[in-house]
This record gives sequence, C-alpha cells and structure tokens, in this order.
Amino acid sequence: MSTGPADSVTATPARTGTAAPTASTSIRPAGIFTLALAGDVNFSERTADLLAADPETALQQAAKQLSTADVTMVNLETAITMRGTPAPKQFHFRAPATALQALAAGGVDVATMANNHAADYGDQGLTDTLAAIKASPIPVIGIGKDATQAYAPYTVTVNGVRLAIVAASQVQDWTLAAHTAGPDSPGIASAYSDRLVAAVRAAAKRADVVVVYLHWGIEYTTCPSGEQRDLADELAAAGASAVVGTHAHVSQGAGWRDDGVYVAYGLGNYYWWRSFGNEQDDNGVLTLTFDGGRVTRAHFLPTHLDDRGVPLVATGTQKQRILDEWRRDRACADLAAAPPG
Repeated sequence: MSTGPADSVTATPARTGTAAPTASTSIRPAGIFTLALAGDVNFSERTADLLAADPETALQQAAKQLSTADVTMVNLETAITMRGTPAPKQFHFRAPATALQALAAGGVDVATMANNHAADYGDQGLTDTLAAIKASPIPVIGIGKDATQAYAPYTVTVNGVRLAIVAASQVQDWTLAAHTAGPDSPGIASAYSDRLVAAVRAAAKRADVVVVYLHWGIEYTTCPSGEQRDLADELAAAGASAVVGTHAHVSQGAGWRDDGVYVAYGLGNYYWWRSFGNEQDDNGVLTLTFDGGRVTRAHFLPTHLDDRGVPLVATGTQKQRILDEWRRDRACADLAAAPPG
C-alpha cells in the first residue's frame, strides 16, 4: 500500500503519518498490522530503461507483490542526481528524481537510502539527492542534511499501532568514510555510530513497534557475519521488534531469535540492474505480521528477476528452489522458523 503524500507529512526530523486503512486492517482487531519488506532496488542500465519509459509503470508488476501489506519498504541503492563526480569505487549508481515516483507508484511506502551507493556522485550528487528527497512522494530515511535527520525514524500509526523504522549502514567503504552524517554535515546513518542504538532506544520509548532496516553483511555470503550477529544483539536489547537488511546480493538467514525478535539478515537484489544466472537473481517479499508488539507470523513470497530486472513471482520448480534456499539459509543464522513459545 502506498499512502502517498496525503498520508505522510513532513516532521522535524522524522517523517510521520497515519497509514490509510486497507481492506484487511478494517476487519482486524486493533493492534495487528503487516509490514512488507523487499531488498535492493536501483535504476541503472536495464531498469533505467523501464524508469525512462514511464515512472508510473516501472514497478507495475512488482506492485502486485508490494501493495497488499499495510506498510511496504525497500532499500533504494542509488544517488538521486544527474550531476556530480563519480566516487573512487568500481560501481556507481544514479537515477533521476522520478525513481521516487516509481517507488510510490509501485506500492512502496517508505525507503531507506542508508547504503554504500547513496553518495556515489560526491557532494553535488548528495546535495541533489537531499533536494529530491525533500520533494519525494514517499519518506526516505537513513540519510539527511545532518546526523539528526539521518538517524531519525519514520513513524506511522497503523491500525492503532505506533510503528517506528530506523535505518543505517554497516558496510565499511568509501561512502561511510566520506559521507557519514555528522552534527553539521550531510550523509548517511552509520551502524558504527552510537547514535544508531540510541535512536532505537529512543524510538522504543515512544513507539509500540520498532523495526531496523540495515545495509550490512558480506557480499555473496548466505550466513551472517559476526558483526551482523553482534549488532542484532545490540538492537534487540535496545528495543527492536524486528531487524532486517540487505547488501549481500543473496538471501541470508531469517527467523526468530530466542527472545522473540525477528531477524532477516539479507533480502537480496529485488529490482536490479544486472542478472548473473545464479542465486543473485533469486529474491522475494517478506511480509511480517505484528501483534502485541511482536512478529507473530512471517510469510516469504519467492520471486526471481526476469531479463528486465523485474522480480516476478516464482512458480513450480523455481519457487521450490528459492524456498529451499530460504530455509537452508536459516540454519547457519541460528534462527527459528516459528516464534518462541
């Protein structure tokens, strides 16, 4: 469900709103809501062609997967600019501001840009990105004109539940080194800053549910790293009900911790510029049901990139293969397939 600008209003420093009731929320008891989460999205090469053709339809097929939950979130992995100087790194992603329009039209309610490509075109690109976010039809978190804004949560009331979502990056690269947001400087939220755990702890005092969306992990590795596990421990102790992330380009383990906190270490490439003919083309939409402040149900819809970079719902043997990957990855993450108790 994309609430759009009518239901999300700008606040300082957070983005807040009240989710419009869906058919499902109107018949559910108060306190229950769903949050859909997908992985990395960008608009380069083949996906740039879809965006240029029509932002309103670029994610049209994906919208069928994204629009059924009360709130839907993805990671937008690109600078939003057509200017600037490429950063000293191998890959550079950028897109026009219509990328945000495409996300809204595709059913996305909020995006994170706390990732290693948000500042791919330097200071000029970052300035343009922040200007585009200010005019965006959906909230964008994990990035800002300063640290206060970058670590601020997106907050929304859904079926009577106060939800807060915080975002940050744990990827140690040029972006974090050069463009971590400071007291008076723009950039992204860093998972290495004490401000992340402080932001989660503060959000937990005001909200009923806190979710953290991270960019983290070791690329092409399906098992979570020690850094990921340690950070998940810290965030759970600070009050997070769920911790999810991307960056590895493959799915990583997902399930419940012993304390009832749900963790999905990696959601993969959801709408992506290239295919590689392997597990990097497998992805999906994870829908979490919250009740009483906890995740009580998790449903994973397996999808697979087609030759346009669009995730299509998997069927038959492809569906079974992706589900088998999803279950296999849980084993090395020490997570359970069902909530405790």
